[in-house]
Amino acid sequence: MTCKEAELLVIPYIRGELDDETLQEFLDHVDSCPECREELEIYFTVDVGIRQLDSETGTYNIKGALEAALEESRDHLQTLRFMKIIRYSVSTLCVMALFVTLLLQIRIWWQWGLL
Repeated sequence: MTCKEAELLVIPYIRGELDDETLQEFLDHVDSCPECREELEIYFTVDVGIRQLDSETGTYNIKGALEAALEESRDHLQTLRFMKIIRYSVSTLCVMALFVTLLLQIRIWWQWGLL
């Protein structure tokens, strides 16, 4: 991902509008590019500040709020990867169980002389 692409994704990231694949690319880029990280911090600070003014509540640790949001995004992606592994594992086990069941059924048919 280029810096220009990352800059265009800052606002959608803050609003939570990025799909999972784009989110992963964005986080990887922001972690490795100090300029884009600074851009994200600026936009996040402005966005959080405006929301806090509207609601008349909020935190004064905006940088900490950004770190928490980034960590939450990483946790979300890690959970998705874990669920994907679980899904593949369960699918594999189901196919294996079906195969074993078929082999056992063939054995029963063989013993009865049907094959």
